[in-house]
Amino acid sequence: MVYIHQAYCISPQKTFQDVDLELLHEPVDKKLYAIEPSYEGIPPGVLRRMGRAVRMGAGAGMPILKNSPVDGIIIGTGKGGMEDCIKFLNQIVQYEEGLLAPGNFVQSTSNAVAAQLGMMSRNKSYNSTHVHRGHAFENAVTDAIMQLRALPGKQFLLGGVDEISDFDYNIETLDGSYKKEVIAASDFYTSDTPGSLAGEGAAMFLVNDQQPGALAGISAVGMLHSEDPAAVTAAFQQFISTHIRGNQKIDLFLSGESGDNRTLKFYAACESILPADIPVARFKHMSGVYATASSFALWMACHILQHGRLPVHTLKTVVEVSSLKTILLYNNYKGLQHSFMLIQK
Repeated sequence: MVYIHQAYCISPQKTFQDVDLELLHEPVDKKLYAIEPSYEGIPPGVLRRMGRAVRMGAGAGMPILKNSPVDGIIIGTGKGGMEDCIKFLNQIVQYEEGLLAPGNFVQSTSNAVAAQLGMMSRNKSYNSTHVHRGHAFENAVTDAIMQLRALPGKQFLLGGVDEISDFDYNIETLDGSYKKEVIAASDFYTSDTPGSLAGEGAAMFLVNDQQPGALAGISAVGMLHSEDPAAVTAAFQQFISTHIRGNQKIDLFLSGESGDNRTLKFYAACESILPADIPVARFKHMSGVYATASSFALWMACHILQHGRLPVHTLKTVVEVSSLKTILLYNNYKGLQHSFMLIQK
């Protein structure tokens, strides 16, 4: 099991400083923008040159690295610094392939977040970035699990980060990923229309193989590519059968339901095989949809297990939630990439 000892999150909600998950922030122009902090500890000159994704990743990761030396940095990102990538491509046209400032190019590469964290903390150890769209963070988690099996006693910074890019938002809108109509957070799951709301954020975790003092532990992670609800349900059932044993029980099902009526069938199918008395909570009305939204869900699961409660607005049905020790997370990206994660206290 991989144990999480520290967790920081920059998101569209109050998750970084003075955490308050009861207060629900509304989308702006059909987007859930991250609430960025003041980034204390990052020199203004360095901060000014950072792209949004790098800024959020550094802001969430540096509080961990400042006090906890790590043996490696492992980041998952779906699209990296897309906005800086487009800026650089536009400069190529604008300056007719002449002399270009390298800043936007450097900030646009997918590994810029991990690299910036490594440079700022002067960490020259293992530094890896996983770019697998909706499975980017899950592959980063798998990497951390493998590293800790091979190197017992070590600890790593694990994270997921993605940003809202205007260019990418327009492309995804044309592809039907986002809703055409304006909706409030309270109507997120009841709109019964295609598409969802764009989101962004960064979540960072200090992980090792030592249980004492841990906030939570990741006991299993699974992934699947499929457009067949039956195949997803079978994989979900197999995941539960393999990892929930003996007297163990699921205390909470954390669903990645996104308000998109095209992907609802997958969540309904998975919910149908769970006992009826298991509470179901949802998180994407808080985070929005992005490739590494499961990192926000993991941060939220840690917060729930640490404090023993969760906001009422996250519950699909209002039920009495008592003991919270085991959370089962299911996330789906674009109806194709599915992931399961078992988080325990």
